[in-house]
Amino acid sequence: MPELPEVETVRRGLEQQVRGFVVARVEVLRARAIASPPLPELFCSALEGCTVQQWLRRGKYLMASLERDGAPAGHWGVHLRMTGQFLWMSTPAEPCRHTRVRIWNPQGQELRFVDMRSFGEMWWVPPGEALDSVMTGLRRLGPEPFSPEFSPQHLADKLAGSSRPIKTALLDQALVAGVGNIYADESLFISRIAPHTPSHQLKPTQLKRLHQALVEVLEASIGAGGTTFSDFRDLTGTNGNYGNAAWVYRRSGQPCRVCGTAIRRDKLSGRSSHWCPSCQAA
Repeated sequence: MPELPEVETVRRGLEQQVRGFVVARVEVLRARAIASPPLPELFCSALEGCTVQQWLRRGKYLMASLERDGAPAGHWGVHLRMTGQFLWMSTPAEPCRHTRVRIWNPQGQELRFVDMRSFGEMWWVPPGEALDSVMTGLRRLGPEPFSPEFSPQHLADKLAGSSRPIKTALLDQALVAGVGNIYADESLFISRIAPHTPSHQLKPTQLKRLHQALVEVLEASIGAGGTTFSDFRDLTGTNGNYGNAAWVYRRSGQPCRVCGTAIRRDKLSGRSSHWCPSCQAA
């Protein structure tokens, strides 16, 4: 699933390529791609005639403000889920069988949403309505990792009394928005914390290291255009490059890049965790 760096990479691509895009026509090829309004036809009519304005990101959600005839026309929301991706088509091309939504401008250029697993969702939020009244998942999000609200003290407050493994806690979007399996594993390695450590046992020095590691790993991955291990591509179809530099993620059985110990892969709360038993010794 795309995590914060991948979604931020997509946001920047959309901001550069699609801001100012006039929506001439929308075609929904799979109704389940539209979470709201309830009918795909209503989604199409809401976007057609609009000009796409600024793109924002909150956690793993993307939102674009819309205008029609100079007046606010609501917001267009997107969640890529596991395999969703946007492709920019400057010239006409036949859609692949995983194409879910197609959006054209008057010049015939197309923004195409492709989603192999079909879990991605789109919303139209009417003007004057709060985003989280329609995109209800926004209500559950914790602070952005680059915001002042995210700090070692925030981690200490939220993890106090919690017996959950710290890896499991990091995947909770209410703790910090946008972190998933890849960057939780990477951050725990850099901060030298074993993934199965009960959250409440972490010392202030460890929480400080973890906070710093999360910020640094996410910044590095954004700079590399995200991580591609299977499906992620940016608007041009280009892979993210952070995966080539991963410390532990998807490296089970390979030697640790620091100490040479074989990287382990364990299951925690149903999710794979990759870690070094030596560097991350409890």
